[in-house]
Amino acid sequence: MAHILHLDASPRGDRSVSRRLTKEFITAWKVAHPDDTVTYRDLGNHPVPFVTEAWIAAAFSSPDTHTPEMAEAIHLSDQLIDELLAADRYVFGIPMYNLNIPANFKAYIDQIVRAGRTFAVTESGYQGLVTGKKALVITAEGGQYRPGMPSEAYNFQEPYLRGILGFMGITDVTLIHGDGTTMGDEVRQQSIAEAQAAIQQAISNW
Repeated sequence: MAHILHLDASPRGDRSVSRRLTKEFITAWKVAHPDDTVTYRDLGNHPVPFVTEAWIAAAFSSPDTHTPEMAEAIHLSDQLIDELLAADRYVFGIPMYNLNIPANFKAYIDQIVRAGRTFAVTESGYQGLVTGKKALVITAEGGQYRPGMPSEAYNFQEPYLRGILGFMGITDVTLIHGDGTTMGDEVRQQSIAEAQAAIQQAISNW
């Protein structure tokens, strides 16, 4: 039995391609794995705060030295990290904004990437502490930036996601692209159909 952390970063509702695809995956996964559990967090409609000076002070000091302001500032980060570590697998729905991830997902990343919690600094360099996990990232892009596409060089989203997840130790990452959403109905529908096929394959192999 596995526990999945499911995050959606799009603020859109029914019009969101990434939300639609993550929902399709989770629904089909639960049918195939009825004993698995899911924790859901809607970053699109309920974003986490940006880090503050008090947060930084708390993150780089011992808890027994925290002022009430510091303790309050770091409290949500502790909760989010505990939630991350409690899960075996991750399903992230992330739209592309201006060639990269949206600010709400970056704010989430900044809350969970913490020395001593999700990564360590050792004599030989950085060491990810979130190991033995799997991540499925479903993206949505107005254009097409996949490997081999003419606009591939503009895709800063996928390299960043692989890099920051790997930094924490999450190296088993599958990406599914729901792209071409503003390139006309034919391209949009073909891309969504390809993403849905990839979702079905992921359910069998993930």
